[in-house]
Amino acid sequence: MNTDPIADMLTRIRNAVRRQMKEVVLPHSRLKAEIGKLLVNRGYINKCEVSTNDAGRKIIQLSLRYDGIAPAIEGIQRMSKPGQRIYEGSNKLNKLMIIHTGDTVVSTTNGLMTGKQAIKAGLGGEVLFRIW
Repeated sequence: MNTDPIADMLTRIRNAVRRQMKEVVLPHSRLKAEIGKLLVNRGYINKCEVSTNDAGRKIIQLSLRYDGIAPAIEGIQRMSKPGQRIYEGSNKLNKLMIIHTGDTVVSTTNGLMTGKQAIKAGLGGEVLFRIW
């Protein structure tokens, strides 16, 4: 039983990058698949595929991106947690984006977005994690 599947996903990616692995396999959920698609669109990973394993369960396969030896993902930090949710309006997101480099991933009423996209749309939401 996993109480925080997003943190599990981010930890698996972080550990794979440290070991310079080419691929990460995760249990499937719609939210994790959407996060994978967002990371592909932002250029942090090469591809995100949903498939089934030998036991017939859905899995997500992430192909990590490297520029030579250097990984495209330098770091990932979980912001909102099950014990302490962090919700920010679009005006607070602007301040958060100025302080930190990289991308902030926000869950809004219109789906997952980067912080810049949420500010442009005038939306706030739950700040899931930062990636740089």
